Amino acid sequence: MLRNQSNKLKLKSKILIIAGSDSSGGAGIQADIKTVTSLGSFALTAITAVTVQNTKGVKSVVSIPPNEIKNQIIYSAKDIKPDAIKIGMLQNKSVIRNVLDGLKLLKIKKIVLDPVMVAKGGANLINESAIKILKKELLPQVSLITPNIPEAEVLTGIKIINKEDMIFAANKLINLGAKNVLIKGGHLKTEKVQDVFFNKSDLKIFISPRYKTKNTHGTGCTLSSAITTFFSCGKSLKRACELGIKYVNLAILTNPNYGKGHGPINHLNSVVIKNRFK
Repeated sequence: MLRNQSNKLKLKSKILIIAGSDSSGGAGIQADIKTVTSLGSFALTAITAVTVQNTKGVKSVVSIPPNEIKNQIIYSAKDIKPDAIKIGMLQNKSVIRNVLDGLKLLKIKKIVLDPVMVAKGGANLINESAIKILKKELLPQVSLITPNIPEAEVLTGIKIINKEDMIFAANKLINLGAKNVLIKGGHLKTEKVQDVFFNKSDLKIFISPRYKTKNTHGTGCTLSSAITTFFSCGKSLKRACELGIKYVNLAILTNPNYGKGHGPINHLNSVVIKNRFK
């Protein structure tokens, strides 16, 4: 039966994900793979770190040797060339330099950076020297950066308390070398969630409902992977952001309510199963 449906299961694009692993499955490279797959594309991976965590917090982080991260990037992409790249957790300077070396060899133009810095439970996931090189050398190499409010504050030194501060911070990131910025507004205490998309010629505020739930683990990873997937399939960056935000909103709305802390979201919200397979 599945063989007869093969013409309907063609993959749309190939995404290389460079990120850390989350043992609880809700964030990190696990969330990235689920997102890319649910949206109809193929995921390759380069794991940067292994975290021991659950919905209540991070217990430990073990780094993968930086040269092996670069080898994962190069060896995988040499065989299956990705259409786009999503970058997540990069915990130290050596990791970032090796990722940069890998990117130079691949020469992929569509790159989305989610600057993972703090876990949902509050644990720091990147050090100061890594932040400096990320801003100076990696930021200008990517198509889009997708920080949340705390990450945007760290990157810009601007205290963000409203939408105007978000726009100001986005502009500063452009001045630092970013081509496009999406600052996620979920941390602000507003009735609606406002996400700011900004570049030198465009400003767009995406307004979404705010759902009263603690089950939002992995939303940042999921959003950046969704954006990368839509972008890889030919959508404009702004349209990819819009579609990615809608996907994440539905994933939050239909969350499975797992775990005792910040639970995961529902990455399968985009999947429709026909009656014959139920």
